[in-house]
Amino acid sequence: MSTRPAAYENLELQPIAGQWRAGSSSRTLSVLNPFNNAELLTIPLATREDLNEAYEAARTAQQAWAETGPAQRAAIMVKAVEIFDQRHEEIVEWIIRESGSTRIKAEIEWGAARAITLESASLASRVHGRIMASNVPGKENRVYREALGVIGVISPWNFPLHLTARSASPALALGNAVVVKPASDTPVTGGLLLARIFEEAGLPKGVLNVVVGSGAEIGDAFVEHPVPAFISFTGSTQVGRNIGRIASGGQHLKHVALELGGNSPFVVLADADLDQAVNAAVVGKFLHQGQICMAINRIIVEQPLYEAFCERYAARVKTLQYGDPSDPKTVVGPVINSKQLDGLKEKITTAKAEGAKVLVEAEPQGNVMPPHVFADVTADMDIAREEIFGPLVGIQCARDEAHALELANMSEYGLSSAVFTQNLDRGVRFARRIHAGMTHINDIPVNDEPNAPFGGEKNSGLGRFNGDWAIDEFTTDHWISVQHQPRHYPF
Repeated sequence: MSTRPAAYENLELQPIAGQWRAGSSSRTLSVLNPFNNAELLTIPLATREDLNEAYEAARTAQQAWAETGPAQRAAIMVKAVEIFDQRHEEIVEWIIRESGSTRIKAEIEWGAARAITLESASLASRVHGRIMASNVPGKENRVYREALGVIGVISPWNFPLHLTARSASPALALGNAVVVKPASDTPVTGGLLLARIFEEAGLPKGVLNVVVGSGAEIGDAFVEHPVPAFISFTGSTQVGRNIGRIASGGQHLKHVALELGGNSPFVVLADADLDQAVNAAVVGKFLHQGQICMAINRIIVEQPLYEAFCERYAARVKTLQYGDPSDPKTVVGPVINSKQLDGLKEKITTAKAEGAKVLVEAEPQGNVMPPHVFADVTADMDIAREEIFGPLVGIQCARDEAHALELANMSEYGLSSAVFTQNLDRGVRFARRIHAGMTHINDIPVNDEPNAPFGGEKNSGLGRFNGDWAIDEFTTDHWISVQHQPRHYPF
């Protein structure tokens, strides 16, 4: 019988340049439980000097790390997966306490972070170069696939562990060093916990650094710094645009992957299985309080099923338990903070003022916003145009399939989407005309598999994560030619 390992301690310290130490700033960050506002820990913040030390240490450590064999890098990934299993409950409890996740969502996130780390173990040996013919006599062209160098990862608060691991694990497996800036709401699950896991797995010092600092002090500097060759950002479109501008227009040009906002349509065509569509729409909207970039933002139902769908959907949503996220029966827990709650209150007020019909509502309890459902929503309403990021949803009525497609594409975003129909050929034809990076037929838009391409179109971002796409993102081609015999030059 295995014993549970002792819980990680001193998580207020940051792994910077091979040492766990306090940030150098005189300012501190209080990390709060969103459900009861209990203080979990206080973290001395990092400064620009700390950030510079982290990047410089990563640059130095990366050279030796990239030269280690793929089997050795893969072994560390596999060991990290073992630690995920050994510390399963510790990790899940941190996700619940720090991000307000329900136990259902925390288990999903633990599984997703574990899965991408396991997938990353295979990436180390899946990097291939090429030998290409040349028109020059006696020349051989070789294309080597090499690690980019140092990767900067800026991760969000909604799926902090997974959305850090989704970039950090593949990048490390491919021979890069990584510096992480986690969200201020979730510094432990967004970086510090993962750093402890990889340290325990045997990752060399300095290869993975985490800096917890104020965005106002180190945010732009994190992107502008000359060391990182690549910035991976997951968050809002507004912030992502600024990161893209800095990375492409600054003194030091960088590769970027931007996974930004979403406004996922969930389309129910007239021939759909109504009960299955209703059940999927409940999970796809209210998992993690709707605080997921892929979460259903707009439900679009073809007219023949509209009234029945609204009735059954409202009835199902009214049965959802909300409140304490640590209760296994809770489906809807707290939103991340009071600022997010205030924004949702404004959206509710606006939806009512614009004429949306209330089907389900209840008063907030602390930071817990109960589910809200609106019917008779039109495409010009704020609740249809803007990303909601909370447990609110509007239902739109489509005249026919063509109108449903028009409504689905009526957004500046194009991350994920879904369509329900019992005619799979029809579903594929419909899906291919949705302007999005991902579309799921007879399933929810909230999907992420470690070997499938994850990413969006339009204002939902640039680049793709996972599997072979991660190899493409975190490595670069290096053309090396070999002239085997003296070449004749024209002068």
